Amino acid sequence: MTVAQAVSGLVFAPMQPGDVDEVHALECSVFPHPWSRANFTESLASGYDAWTARDAGGTLAGYYLLMYAVDEAHLLDVAVAAGRQRQGLGRYLLDRIGARAREQGMASVLLEVRPSNERALEVYRRYGYREIGRRKAYYPAHGGQREDAIVMRIDL
Repeated sequence: MTVAQAVSGLVFAPMQPGDVDEVHALECSVFPHPWSRANFTESLASGYDAWTARDAGGTLAGYYLLMYAVDEAHLLDVAVAAGRQRQGLGRYLLDRIGARAREQGMASVLLEVRPSNERALEVYRRYGYREIGRRKAYYPAHGGQREDAIVMRIDL
């Protein structure tokens, strides 16, 4: 499948409270340490810029949440449904994230990613994000352990 086919017919819409259960289910299906349902609810209540991508049948294909601070967007969470991965949708979401951040007057996008999330790291690096630092013991990990976060940024 080409990228054009993967994104053809996708409908982007602001995430609504009624989307949270489905978004949380997708999150739980693709991440070993997912956000809680409350994380999504609180993000919406805080006014973060949250978007869903649905196919023509209304099935959730992906989503993202951005927080804006001064002149930088912070990508809080982004996910692509397992059945839609490796088709270019992740890159397309990054295109949409960058465009949205530029619309809001941001100069860059910042994100954190687990070192163990090699696929995401590869996508971010190929897209042009560069590592700017590490946050020690940032993420929960298996067995009560903690995992660092790689901090990455891309200038818009």
